[in-house]
Amino acid sequence: MSFDAFGLNPRILAGVKAAGFTEPTPIQEKAVPVALQGRDVLGVAQTGTGKTAAFLLPILERLMTGNARRVRALILAPTRELAEQIRQMSLDLSVRTRIRTAAVYGGVSKGPQIQALRDGVEILVACPGRLLDLMESAHAHLSAVEILVLDEADRMCDMGFLPDIKRILARVPVKRQTMFFSATMPDDIRALADSILRAPVPVQIGAIAPVDSVSHAIYPVPDGLKTKLLLALLDKTPTGRALIFTRTKHRAKSLATSLEKNGFQVSALQGNMTQNRRKNAIDGFRSGRYDILVATDIAARGIDVSEISHVINFDMPDTVDAYTHRIGRTGRAARTGEAFTIANQTDGYMVREIERAVGKQIERRRLPEFDYGDYDPERQFQQSANTVPPVHRRLTTPAHAGRPPAGQRPQRSTSRQPAKTKPRSPAPRRPDGGKGSRASSAFWQ
Repeated sequence: MSFDAFGLNPRILAGVKAAGFTEPTPIQEKAVPVALQGRDVLGVAQTGTGKTAAFLLPILERLMTGNARRVRALILAPTRELAEQIRQMSLDLSVRTRIRTAAVYGGVSKGPQIQALRDGVEILVACPGRLLDLMESAHAHLSAVEILVLDEADRMCDMGFLPDIKRILARVPVKRQTMFFSATMPDDIRALADSILRAPVPVQIGAIAPVDSVSHAIYPVPDGLKTKLLLALLDKTPTGRALIFTRTKHRAKSLATSLEKNGFQVSALQGNMTQNRRKNAIDGFRSGRYDILVATDIAARGIDVSEISHVINFDMPDTVDAYTHRIGRTGRAARTGEAFTIANQTDGYMVREIERAVGKQIERRRLPEFDYGDYDPERQFQQSANTVPPVHRRLTTPAHAGRPPAGQRPQRSTSRQPAKTKPRSPAPRRPDGGKGSRASSAFWQ
């Protein structure tokens, strides 16, 4: 199938060709014809599947006719990087047209953004917080919006943008076309979609499972040896560009510093950085000035670098969805990639959940010639016990729906009478002599 089959305006097709696109991806094949009919779309697709063009092409086709210099299409995105990525693709695809696109997001001066709105734009890509700011100061007007797109809706809700989204929805016309895209579809996201879509056509590509073009491997190691193992792994593994994920901003910064001291061309990407520094980090990674980018989950949203060969989870993600988002950064554009996870015993429950999503057991690897000390990964592989989710993990499966969250568990009795409790079984011993948890030992089966 070619893009000609969509019946797009020749000037849009010229932009498609100039952008280097040759044939539609599966989500584009399914979503574009539906959207061109003016129908609402409920898209479930992972990052890297081509969903940005899937909603931009119908938008551009519709905007080829009608009044200009008003915001007719509004695209909401969770992060500055993703907003900028969408803006750039819109500019690329509309290069042969007169359609104007602008992006508004925080972390940079409002001045240029306000001026762009004054000059008149048809497509506005926005992060919810900055858009509300501009709306309240009467610089952004949404009364002419004909098409609304929510991109990565699950991440916007995870980041706390749901109240802002509802305030924005109250200011756009009820009569409109809406396209809703999310990599996952938990109950709260489904409820949001149901509240804003009218008879949507579902378009689902690769639902929740991680992409097939990525291979997975786990490197078991004690927490105190994680950095040392990572350094050895990078030394012994031929990688192109590697994206390393940490759980916290502080860890991303300190790990990048450690890698730099060991001779790697590396940069960190985390939420406390200014927009210019964030842009420099991403641009340097994309151009090859940096071989390694160390990032947190939120900071990495919107990174569009097709040449990433490896994603390394230095810290285990909190949910299967987060794992899916992370490894979706490799194995893109018909390429293959590898996902390595450096894990310790407390990560056992999440490994099981990821394996359930992948549909198979993930290979456990021992790095040759690495000094594990008294720690013996192979011995851990033989251990077996019931899996119990650690309390600090977010539960994502119905099997544990009845278990109260940590903050809502019954308070201990203040009575002087001792509470009656069942005797606990002793925790299994680790090979290094310490005590592990029954939750984690199943990880090593």
